[in-house]
Amino acid sequence: RKNVPCTVFAVGMALERNKEACRAMVRAGWEVASHGYRWWDYQHVDEETEREHIQRTVQIHKDLIGFRPVGMYQGKPNVNTRKFVVEEGGFLYDSDSYSDDLPYWTMDYGTKKKPHLIIPYTLSENDMRFAIPNGFSHGGEFSKYLKDSLRCLVEEGKRGSPKMMSVGLHCRLVGRPGRAAGLEEFLDYAKSFGDDVWICRRDEIAKHWYKHHYPEGYGNAPDVSGLGIAMRSNM
Repeated sequence: RKNVPCTVFAVGMALERNKEACRAMVRAGWEVASHGYRWWDYQHVDEETEREHIQRTVQIHKDLIGFRPVGMYQGKPNVNTRKFVVEEGGFLYDSDSYSDDLPYWTMDYGTKKKPHLIIPYTLSENDMRFAIPNGFSHGGEFSKYLKDSLRCLVEEGKRGSPKMMSVGLHCRLVGRPGRAAGLEEFLDYAKSFGDDVWICRRDEIAKHWYKHHYPEGYGNAPDVSGLGIAMRSNM
């Protein structure tokens, strides 16, 4: 209803079990990024199993979404997860980081040590705080916190230091009516800034970063403009 683009972090097995949701997300023009094959804590999962899970969920996206995912947020990774993601070869970015307000590059993974983009996620501007002690108690608190965060970042941007703001949402949490009203209030506020605020998917951020902020010393930036946008008409 608000016609706002977004990125969905989708668990592979959940996609397999909810094919109508796959079709709906494609029709809506949302990015469907990988959230791994299972909602597991991968801390002690062996290398062979994790690699197989990454490969399996890529194939699930191809079969059910119509094209492979270009983003990955494992959610509960281990020390090897990013290496496996880079070595898989088809991801533009991962979001298993909470360490910055802007995307950044790492060259520490893969056999050729090519730049790999990290687009940090957030546990701050996130409706999970409805489910923890001392978190949000109602939609009004959620909306005010998001609006205060955005206003501060816009002001920083106008002073010459623009930033990125992620908002984490879960249907089971913000989907409750009283909480959803707070989200609607924030979305209207964000849209009121016009061109001062770019509301977009994470793959769009990645493509912008490849085009305008590719690190020096690694040759020309690859053309990634056509990745992750194909859709199957029969969906």
